[in-house]
Amino acid sequence: MTLIVGLGNPDFQYKNNRHNVGFMVIDAFLDDHPLAEKITKTSFKGELFKAPSMLLLKPTTYMNLSGESVRSVSDYFKPDQIIVIHDDLDLPFGTVRYKIGGGHGGHNGLRSIDAHIGAEYIRVRIGIGKPLHKSDVAKYVLSDFSMCQREFLPELLLHVKKSIQELLREDLKEVSLQYSLKQTWCDGDKV
Repeated sequence: MTLIVGLGNPDFQYKNNRHNVGFMVIDAFLDDHPLAEKITKTSFKGELFKAPSMLLLKPTTYMNLSGESVRSVSDYFKPDQIIVIHDDLDLPFGTVRYKIGGGHGGHNGLRSIDAHIGAEYIRVRIGIGKPLHKSDVAKYVLSDFSMCQREFLPELLLHVKKSIQELLREDLKEVSLQYSLKQTWCDGDKV
């Protein structure tokens, strides 16, 4: 069993924010698995669904406390592997990268997960680009994708979903070779 975690913030106002791209991928999986069993347990601190060979988790702790939810679910189910899907400011929009471990790069969701379960899990890094000024980072990640980015977002989400389906069967190196993307969609689209 694989635990697939999409990072984001739970309130409706954050639904289409760049920071919620992990939630968007989980929602794409749920569209394909309408009969996925919803598992309700308060201690999981998240929306958890069981589909064939995978658990799909959207922590409802808000981004900065995501590790609490991941730890609770992983302690209970003891998954064979954990895959975390998250936004990455250091990658241009449309870029997708895969890795195990490493630093959190200032991402508070990853920082929380690392603190609760360690850093040795698979990371699916989805580039969201970055603002022109460092002081605008919080505003940028908590704002919706631009009009140009929204045009390409469905294609990007589908690509990531397919890659994760492959990760259930193939090793990370093979998936990384086949599915890593370096796009220049909306390249001049800065906020």
